[in-house]
Amino acid sequence: MPLNCLSLASRVPHILWGLKTTATARGGGGGVLFNFFNKTHQNNSLRIASLPLNKRNDSQRFCLSSSSSVMDGIKDSGFSTQEIEKYSKELDIAVRAVQMACSLCQKVQESLISKTYSQVQAKDDNSPVTVADWSVQATVSWILSETLGSRNVAIVAEEDVQTLSKPDSAGLLEAVVQTVNDCLAEAPRFGLKAPGTSLGSSEVLEAISRCNSTGGPNGRFWALDPVDGTLGFVRGDQYAVALALIEDGEVVLGVLGCPNYPMRKEWLSYHHRYHRIISKLTPPASESWDKGCVIYARRGSGEAWMQPLIQGHKKLVWPNSATPVRVSTIENPALATFCEPVEKANSSHSFTAGLAHSVGLRKQPLRVYSMVKYAAIARGDAEIFMKFARAGYKEKIWDHAAGVVIIQEAGGVVTDAGGCPLNFSKGMYLEGLDRGIIACAGVKLHEKIIKAVDASWNSSSL
Repeated sequence: MPLNCLSLASRVPHILWGLKTTATARGGGGGVLFNFFNKTHQNNSLRIASLPLNKRNDSQRFCLSSSSSVMDGIKDSGFSTQEIEKYSKELDIAVRAVQMACSLCQKVQESLISKTYSQVQAKDDNSPVTVADWSVQATVSWILSETLGSRNVAIVAEEDVQTLSKPDSAGLLEAVVQTVNDCLAEAPRFGLKAPGTSLGSSEVLEAISRCNSTGGPNGRFWALDPVDGTLGFVRGDQYAVALALIEDGEVVLGVLGCPNYPMRKEWLSYHHRYHRIISKLTPPASESWDKGCVIYARRGSGEAWMQPLIQGHKKLVWPNSATPVRVSTIENPALATFCEPVEKANSSHSFTAGLAHSVGLRKQPLRVYSMVKYAAIARGDAEIFMKFARAGYKEKIWDHAAGVVIIQEAGGVVTDAGGCPLNFSKGMYLEGLDRGIIACAGVKLHEKIIKAVDASWNSSSL
């Protein structure tokens, strides 16, 4: 039976959480600071617990064996405000870039749906790629390089320029260049600087190909999925723009743009086609229909935030009516909702259905394209996300990085099926993944899912 890394490591953070609550109640100003240590220590504890006993050093053994020593460490830490606010600039730029990218995607998706726009290609694995995929990648790459300095920016991203560089793809490349320039021309509306002149084909191709980092355990790089859930995008359904910053193998900030995911939970009961009809009937300035949101978080802050997408010709005024989001407090499996991928090719619906039944989940699964599933859990619309890929499928870091840190900072838990943290330090793939991925709103639900997986795995066909 696989080692359950969470059962031991989850004990210490509960003590920290209780202290944070007490300190805040007493009127102390250290709420964020305690939250930081709660989250950081939880991640470290999970990671240490996953090591074999003979591989742990003295400090690691001490960390897991003594809760009181953790409290003493906090008192003597001397943690500075500057360190707590680290990555604030990067997060600001990332949110603005994702807002721009979502605006781009909405326009392209409208063309795909209403005008049967044919700029959809197939990759080697037969998954679709559109003008939006390349255009978002070029746009975000250009923005990050211009605002942070090209020498300081490394990006791991999904798309390359091979298809666009073919002689018979001149029309496709022209459409991408036009889409990128149209988007960048609106940069001032999002608080960013537009290019002095329109980008040419070579400059757009360079921006796309600049995303050639292979990741790894050292240094800083961005992980970008320009259109996560392209099949949902093509069908007019859910999709996401996902951007995360990873430093020394740790995800330090994440931004999820969900253009078709309504701000209000009550709209989720309506089919996405109905959403499109309402969007056309409702003026862009109307507040009766909030279409789309951006959710973001910075590691150690203990907070995740959601802001509406910019509509019409409005300007982004930071933080754009941002509101905090938290995971659901539901612990009873009978009341919980779980998410899973729409496509059976990427996940075993039969196995997750069996797991759901065994732990007492009674609601119908919420099948959603893309990392919108992570957003659903982070803001309390669902409680569980399970994904168990079929043999041979390798999970990419850009499909999970942004969502993981957002759920964690919103109060949730994300591990593999053995209870260990996802490892973003091995390159472009989540190497060493134990069977599948489990994200939950709380520890109790998470532990029940882990136990159910252990009990059912040997009888599955995965």
